[in-house]
Amino acid sequence: MSLSSNIGEKAALIWAIADKLTGVYKPHEYGEVILPLTVIRRFDCILADTKEVVLNKYDSVKSLPMRDVLLRKASGQAFYNTSKYDFEKLLDDPDNIEANFHDYLSGFSENVQDIIEKFKFDGHITTMANKGILYIVIKEFLSPKANLHPNVISNLEMGYIFEEIIRRFSEAHNEDAGQHYTPREVIELMVNILFYDDNDVLSGNNVAKTIYDPACGTGGMLSVSEEYMHKMNASTELMAFGQEINDQTFAICKADMLIKGNNAEFIKGGNTLSNDQFEGQVFDYIISNPPFGREWRNERVAVEKEAKRGFAGRFGAGLPGVKDGQMLFLMTALSKMKDSTGGGGRVAIIQDGSPLYSGDAESGPSNIRKYIIENDLLEAIIALPTSLFYNTALGTYIWVLSNRKSTRRKGKVQLIDARDLFIRRDKPLGDKKNNITDSQINEITRLYGDFSENPISMVCDNSDFGYYKVVIEHPMTDDAGNPILSKGKPVPDVSLRDTENIAITEDIQEYFNREISPYSPHAWLDKNKIKIGYEIPFTRFFYRFVPPTPSSDILQRLHELELQREKMMQKIIAKGKEKNIQDTTESGADWIGHIPKDWKIEKIGQHFVNRSEKVSDRDFPPLSVTKNGIVPQLDSAVKTSANDSRKLVKRDDFVINSRSDRKQSCGLSEMDGSVSLINIILKPGESKDILPGYTKYLLKNYGFAEEFYRWGTGIASDLWSTKWDHMKKIPIPVPSIEKQQQIASRLNEFEVLVSLENEIRDTLLQYKKSLIYEVVTGKKEV
Repeated sequence: MSLSSNIGEKAALIWAIADKLTGVYKPHEYGEVILPLTVIRRFDCILADTKEVVLNKYDSVKSLPMRDVLLRKASGQAFYNTSKYDFEKLLDDPDNIEANFHDYLSGFSENVQDIIEKFKFDGHITTMANKGILYIVIKEFLSPKANLHPNVISNLEMGYIFEEIIRRFSEAHNEDAGQHYTPREVIELMVNILFYDDNDVLSGNNVAKTIYDPACGTGGMLSVSEEYMHKMNASTELMAFGQEINDQTFAICKADMLIKGNNAEFIKGGNTLSNDQFEGQVFDYIISNPPFGREWRNERVAVEKEAKRGFAGRFGAGLPGVKDGQMLFLMTALSKMKDSTGGGGRVAIIQDGSPLYSGDAESGPSNIRKYIIENDLLEAIIALPTSLFYNTALGTYIWVLSNRKSTRRKGKVQLIDARDLFIRRDKPLGDKKNNITDSQINEITRLYGDFSENPISMVCDNSDFGYYKVVIEHPMTDDAGNPILSKGKPVPDVSLRDTENIAITEDIQEYFNREISPYSPHAWLDKNKIKIGYEIPFTRFFYRFVPPTPSSDILQRLHELELQREKMMQKIIAKGKEKNIQDTTESGADWIGHIPKDWKIEKIGQHFVNRSEKVSDRDFPPLSVTKNGIVPQLDSAVKTSANDSRKLVKRDDFVINSRSDRKQSCGLSEMDGSVSLINIILKPGESKDILPGYTKYLLKNYGFAEEFYRWGTGIASDLWSTKWDHMKKIPIPVPSIEKQQQIASRLNEFEVLVSLENEIRDTLLQYKKSLIYEVVTGKKEV
């Protein structure tokens, strides 16, 4: 079995213990129990071999001030446990397992207790004890599937397993996942870029380097960086430093470091912006995915105080708007780079689009960009595909910065447009609908390494991003149109005041003489108001005009569609001349009226079963129930946090929204999925006397919709809901199977005609767009 398969299997077996939590915890809460227990069980296994040695040593040193150092030495690890209990001994006394478990946890060294405290695990112990599952869960962690002894699972494998469990927890809790979990493929790309030019340096013997993440979350970026470096050179040591504000994710990160045998003391808790735990320290590498779009109002006092220190602090270049603090993390990263005289540093950091262009000339964001570019710190910006992250569909960018640029990159900035390098996921996870494949990661890395121009890679001069913002004044004029003067100078008309952005490589006066004066001879420059700004108009650099499809081609397609439409219309009109059926009988149901004598009247419950299985949209993709049928969940649909309280839908089920304000929102599903609880799902019964093709029209038609909602109940008549108990009693007409096939075939023909009409309409609109373009640009005679 491959390493990855073994790790995935082991992680799945551990995660399966969560089955014992069913009923006490909701599925998205499982990680809050499984993650800390996995950590504690790993520590338990690691310490098993020296448990008796530590207990004996504790008896002799417990009153000594240096007992911590001595006990670590006794355990042979960076942590220890002085309780007489371990997982096995806890099961010897089921009646007192809660108290004994607390005793066991309190016996850990302070660094582990810090982790347990941040997990907020005490409450879960009490909950599990009260619900009678604490003994069961601990017993499961003693089973062979949860054997985490180092002789069975190495530190490297354990790191992978723990990362896989973190991923499962993040996906199970995907509405918040993006706050502490960056998709692995994004991290791998960042790491490839971060270390790209350093292969020679890192390939030496016993090389030691440092890496820092100011918003380290669960530590994924630090872990992948270490993994990359060890693959390159097993003798290289990468010391990881990080700070994280969220208690639980801090605990996960610190635990991961201890699990893998790293120095967990370099992982700090707290707010990086207002309480920098690494003040004055610098590092070889910085990598981060800080939060964006988040206010820093709460940190404002501390940040502004530090900003007053200028470049003695982190924020000397300027401050962004208080509504978005991501550029504060950008400046933090820059301030933590080793000085170029000490070997220099490199940064890979994720930002959304706003740091590229937000802020006017000489505003805080513009001044930050100015500082970065004028000091030649920006190597590259890589535009990533949208919908890569769990909690945002926004476009994101990797900024690559360095104070030790290679010779060919000096004075240059590379822009890489990788927005189209992705594949669609079969199943979205929150906002994550796309993945980057290994081959695409390699392609982006190659583009960066080649440092050459092609359709998706551009090499720019630093000066390409600077501009002068100048104020253009126009004079007030009298009735005769002459400028009004005051002390011999024209009086500016404030209502006509305008501004121009002029490339910093241009001469301002020459630009004015060429672009302004010929059209506004009385205008002048206010040279006292000239400002310098910097922006990185990424999209503008890669914009390529694609002309519309030639109108002649569209006309040909219209002609073909019209011929199809004409044939279909003739067919439908011919059949529409048939006479009404004469030999009928009264159905006994108002909504049906008369029916052919050979048809039957039966109840819905005789032919359909109410499907009521509850599922999660993580296992079955969410669907929307619309008047146009059952479709993948619309972007406009209201998203709920009750992801595990949805109804299962299978192919050929009929789904109908039970609320009267959603009248005729229903249809036959062509896919498996899940829908909200407001819907009723009918699966075909055992009789098989009604075909799906007939069901689609029978239960969607106007008459049935009126009858269905007549049975609704509720506070307001326009918000009634109909329940299955009433629906199953509604009478329906049931013709023979042969007649059902004929009806479905006939109505399908009409749907084809409607689709043709819609396509003709869309094609006409496309023709209109092309014709307008061709006429106004002189390509076609009117």
